[in-house]
Amino acid sequence: MKPSQKILVIDDDEDIGEFVSATAQAMGFDCTTTTNAKAFLESLTPDTTLIVLDLLMPEMDGVEVLRLLGEQKCKAGIVLMSGVGKHLRETAEQLGQILGLSIVGHLQKPFRLAELEDVLAKGAGPVISPIVLRGAQFTQNEELRGAIERNSFVLHYQPLIDIATGGITGVEALVRWQHPERGLIFPDNFISRAEELGLIDELGWLVINRGMSEVRQFANGDGKVPMLSLNASVYSFHDLKFPDMLVSIAEKNGVSPATVTIEITESGLIEELWRTLDILTRLRMKQIKLSIDDFGTGYASMQQLKNIPATELKIDRSFVMDMESSEKDRIMVRKTIELGHELGMSVVAEGVETREQLDLLRLYDCDCAQGYFFSRPLPPAELVSWLKTYRSGLVH
Repeated sequence: MKPSQKILVIDDDEDIGEFVSATAQAMGFDCTTTTNAKAFLESLTPDTTLIVLDLLMPEMDGVEVLRLLGEQKCKAGIVLMSGVGKHLRETAEQLGQILGLSIVGHLQKPFRLAELEDVLAKGAGPVISPIVLRGAQFTQNEELRGAIERNSFVLHYQPLIDIATGGITGVEALVRWQHPERGLIFPDNFISRAEELGLIDELGWLVINRGMSEVRQFANGDGKVPMLSLNASVYSFHDLKFPDMLVSIAEKNGVSPATVTIEITESGLIEELWRTLDILTRLRMKQIKLSIDDFGTGYASMQQLKNIPATELKIDRSFVMDMESSEKDRIMVRKTIELGHELGMSVVAEGVETREQLDLLRLYDCDCAQGYFFSRPLPPAELVSWLKTYRSGLVH
């Protein structure tokens, strides 16, 4: 790979910047991240190969940056990254082309690791050779084993908002690997590998223990603790002791099982339903709530859904992000909400990023929402501060 292949990332969200940077560096690229336009322009050099540009930034937005790049006759490929609606993103792409810029791709937030790798590979050049990749894979496997042994993981929490009242109903715990050299590594980079290595149960219990030990600090002024949502791998549902161990950890940390929700993907539930129905039923008997995550991306039938004792349905963000422009997505969201309610479940919309999306969800009687419109996932101390400010605004 040529040493001139350099990537420059500008995003005011440091977590996103670190995610893109870690992925680019793992692919063998030289990557620099910035959080504001001034630092970005100072870092831009003639040998910059690819620019990953966030359209929504507080001081100078991405369209203004595109204009400046056009004036400088920038030759680097440009990937537009944003949570704005599809039509706005397409308009920005057209503007870039009019300005003589090379728009080589886009990333719709939130995006998955595979999408990021694909756009970086196409935009900046070939991925590292298989020989180098195998060596990196071995190193990461050993690193991951060591990280689990040392518990080198932290949780960030994203609030869930009651659409009708604006109140905080819960927080979802999202795991991050705190790497000593590469900083925060996002779960898309290590969850599947942990499953392949047979380490997912150990990692899952680390997350559960940490979440249970941290959630009480998010209580409101009356001492009420918000619902804690924890993601569980389908492999956890092979252990018949899972419900008892979960309740034991909750009680040890002074957390009521009734304030805990276990999230599992729709596809995972369906694939393993015959094995897991025993555990799912016992979890509900112990008052622990169950959420079907990423609903709409799997292949659940009405009969299978009827048999799952879930209390919550989470609409996948891929349907929410284009609701404003896609009639089909609006229909999918509205019908999913109706289905969830008719099956006695509350419904949560993921990936809410705009007021227009929230207004549509309110119109369709969706129960809760989470997404960047309210807050990105935050470390515990930052979430405590955010909750204080948010609750103060509700009171006034």
